[in-house]
Amino acid sequence: MNTETHALESTDSALLAYGKEVRKLLSSSNTENWSAELWTIFTGYIISLKDQGHAPELCDTYFSFKELLDFFERVERIGRGEMLNV
Repeated sequence: MNTETHALESTDSALLAYGKEVRKLLSSSNTENWSAELWTIFTGYIISLKDQGHAPELCDTYFSFKELLDFFERVERIGRGEMLNV
C-alpha cells in the first residue's frame, strides 16, 4: 500500500478547499478594497489604544496585519497571472 499517494491526495483536496474559501472571501471585494479596509481597521485599533492604554501585543498585531496585507498583494499578483510558478 502506497501511503504517500494518499498523503498527496489529501494535500491536494485540502489545497482545493483552501482555494475555494479564499475565492469565496475575495469574491465579496477586490484586493485593493480588502487592503484599504485592513488599513482602516488597523488605524482604528491604533487610535483606540490612546483610550485603552498600553498594548503589549501591539507588535504581534502589527505583524499579523502585515501578513494579511502581503497575502492580499500576493493574491492580486496571482490574479494578474504573476507568481503562478512559485
